[in-house]
Amino acid sequence: MYSLIVFYGCYFIRANFFIKALCSGNTDKKEVAISFDDGPAENYTTEVLQVLKEHNIKAAFFCIGNRISDNKDLLKQVQEEGHIIGNHSFTHGTWFDLFSHKRMSEELAMTDEAIKSVTGCKPHLFRPPYGVTNPNLKKAIVNGNYIPVGWSVRSYDTIIKDEKKLLRRVTRNIKRGDIFLFHDTRKTTLNILPTFIQHLQQKGYDIVRLDKLLHINAYE
Repeated sequence: MYSLIVFYGCYFIRANFFIKALCSGNTDKKEVAISFDDGPAENYTTEVLQVLKEHNIKAAFFCIGNRISDNKDLLKQVQEEGHIIGNHSFTHGTWFDLFSHKRMSEELAMTDEAIKSVTGCKPHLFRPPYGVTNPNLKKAIVNGNYIPVGWSVRSYDTIIKDEKKLLRRVTRNIKRGDIFLFHDTRKTTLNILPTFIQHLQQKGYDIVRLDKLLHINAYE
């Protein structure tokens, strides 16, 4: 039983088992936030930005550090269009959660530097790869003075290929303060994004930037 509890605590960030992560906003307003992981990427960050611009929506982009050098203009565009940028590790490796806290800290610092070299800002927000947490990552987060950020609605857009199924998943049981997790590397997400935004607005929800929803500073 204990092993199951630990497993749950590691793989479900909302459990706040090892470290408390911000996974939703505490608000009495009909406000939600949209976030994207794994960019910046040639496919499909530019198109996602265009959709957000057309609907006047500001989002959060949690970026992988080793993708920045080849996509500096994209990252700069994210910043210039009013979105916020967070740290999502440097490699997002499959075995990231098995790294020592020292190596995790190095990855986070490398991503900070990559982001700062383009934007001039050091991110304060960190989202763990796959949402996995453990004692080593807690040390890296605390030592780096990061604010860990999760989500309340996980789209599973890296798995769900059917657009109708994906849209149904993210539009059911919407609540005030929800943080939606998407990936700006998925065409299915790009394809449903306009309809998803319109659905939220038709339901009376304001889509606000993540830092506003959580009342935190996005940068140090």
